[in-house]
Amino acid sequence: MSTSSNSGHPKSGIYRQHFKDSVRPQDDLYRHVNGGWIDSAEIPSDRSSDGAFYQLYEEAEKNVRVIIENQPTGPGATVAEKIGNLYASFMAEEKINSLGISPIQSEINQALAISSKDDFHRALGEFEAKGHGGLFYEYVTSDNMDSTINIAYIGQSGLSLPDEAYYREEEFSPIRQALLLHIEKLLGIAGVSDGAAHAARVLALETAIASHHWDQVRDRDASATYNKMTFAELKALSDGFDWALWLEASQTPVRVLSECVVRQPSFFAGIATMLNDFDAAAWSSWLTWHLISGSASYLSTDLAQANFDFYGTTLSGTPEMRARWKRAVSLVEGSLGEAVGQIYVAQHFPEAAKTRMVELVNNLLEAYRISISGLAWMSDETKARALEKLGKFRPKIGYPDKWRDYSALEISADDLVGNLARIAKFNQDYEFAKVGTEVDRDEWLMTPQTVNAYYLPTGNEVVFPAAILQPPFFDLEADDAANYGGIGAVIGHEIGHGFDDQGSKYDGDGNLNNWWSDSDRAEFEKRADQLIAQFDQLHPLEAPDVRVNGALTVGENIGDLGGLTIGYQAYQLSLQGKQPPVIDGLTGYQRYFIASAQVWRQKMRPEEVRRRVATDVHSPDEFRCNQIVRNLDEFYAAFDVKVGDGLYLAPEDRVRIW
Repeated sequence: MSTSSNSGHPKSGIYRQHFKDSVRPQDDLYRHVNGGWIDSAEIPSDRSSDGAFYQLYEEAEKNVRVIIENQPTGPGATVAEKIGNLYASFMAEEKINSLGISPIQSEINQALAISSKDDFHRALGEFEAKGHGGLFYEYVTSDNMDSTINIAYIGQSGLSLPDEAYYREEEFSPIRQALLLHIEKLLGIAGVSDGAAHAARVLALETAIASHHWDQVRDRDASATYNKMTFAELKALSDGFDWALWLEASQTPVRVLSECVVRQPSFFAGIATMLNDFDAAAWSSWLTWHLISGSASYLSTDLAQANFDFYGTTLSGTPEMRARWKRAVSLVEGSLGEAVGQIYVAQHFPEAAKTRMVELVNNLLEAYRISISGLAWMSDETKARALEKLGKFRPKIGYPDKWRDYSALEISADDLVGNLARIAKFNQDYEFAKVGTEVDRDEWLMTPQTVNAYYLPTGNEVVFPAAILQPPFFDLEADDAANYGGIGAVIGHEIGHGFDDQGSKYDGDGNLNNWWSDSDRAEFEKRADQLIAQFDQLHPLEAPDVRVNGALTVGENIGDLGGLTIGYQAYQLSLQGKQPPVIDGLTGYQRYFIASAQVWRQKMRPEEVRRRVATDVHSPDEFRCNQIVRNLDEFYAAFDVKVGDGLYLAPEDRVRIW
């Protein structure tokens, strides 16, 4: 990181060593700022991509490893022993290899023996109670129409490939053929005979299941996916699925589904139709396959490697499976994340960072208030409601105020598969206990050691875990321009989700409640449609044969556009009318945009680019940088962008929403 030659200035926070000076910022800001790194960096062999986020992820992972390996093993009475025991149970590779398929052999036998609908529903439920995936997912969170109360949501699942499009589009035909071979191979390693026949049945059945899935764009719609039903209505919708038997087998209390939100009703109706025309052989193959595939990462090395060869290499282009300790760390973080996080925060997160972040967040909120108040396209009535929502935003910074209690969870140092089942039951009980109770506003949905951030519309809260509050996003010693261009734009992005195409449907209390006038909503959607059209034209450099889906990514693109716009205004507020210093030949406003560009530094394997373009609500990082700045007049002023420059966009084509 470069520092100023003027000792009176803080360090710039700019990574000049990553620059590519032969590329002008006016033509390609992303490669001007990151091109040197992109040209020379090699993606680690155990990853599908690399970049700024991964740099922090790797640092957090190493810090967490030290924490975990310093915890003792023992009877499991203390949370420290639970951490140590779970890690030890995964690291016991020799024992895991000696056990082979035996930890799940009885379940395999049960799946292979299915001959009736009752057999299927019973096995499906029993397997889910042990943590295996099913035909649909369930989770518990606040009711979108009454954000004070928790309710269960259920939604579509049951596929082996990332998305329903993989089962119908010609471009994914090679992936489907690879899946057939993969199923046959994995079943063979597990000792299941006639793998090719099983594979053919699985693919045919999943193709039928996928035909009832909603596509990615429709599945984003907060209104369309809110369908509250009583248990009687759910049973009537999906007459053919034996809910009573499944509830009993999965140990799901009846009250959990007494009233629930069904995210894709037509999916459940379609699955019920398939079960009414029950094909025992096909459903037996499907359940056997998902049982083995879902367990493979925790079984013998040959099973884990074969599973990775498809899901890691074929789907994402990653050559090499992660080291065992990395996978063990991920398991512990996913199971005892807040217990680890409590130690992580004590060791790695200074209180000064939290104090500085509060100041940044307050400036971003004030910038949004000024911006909304001055919007020419929005009526005063809708502005008042937008400002009311903004005034109710709840920032959460660094770590939760109270930590989760893991005392009821039993973890053994020598029983990995048993641990997984106990963790699944512990988490299931924890979630089910929430149903019908008041929402805990202090709960976090990410651990402090997670390199990410989120906006929760039903809580109207923005959350910034400790691990993201580091360079290049945030640096206590750096100039404000770098921090506002980095974490400031991220803060603005997350606040912006409260006003994106879906988040804007929620009011300040977190309820789905239309606070817009029809004319204001039409003006908003006109601008969102312009952004969709812009992104629909973009082709990632690593996979030029695919095109970004503007409708799928519009929420994140609105977040990026608002975040960068409002981050800039917040930076101006922080200056309190003063001119920012020139550091290393760069003005404050140039450093702001450079800092925003360097957080998107990324390199990705072509296979992973294709997978993400098909399934990810985020645009490729080069466009989160370049396409967004093309819309900001402030960028044109900072770098004197003119007609003919690569990033020039005619004023009438620029989109500004917030």
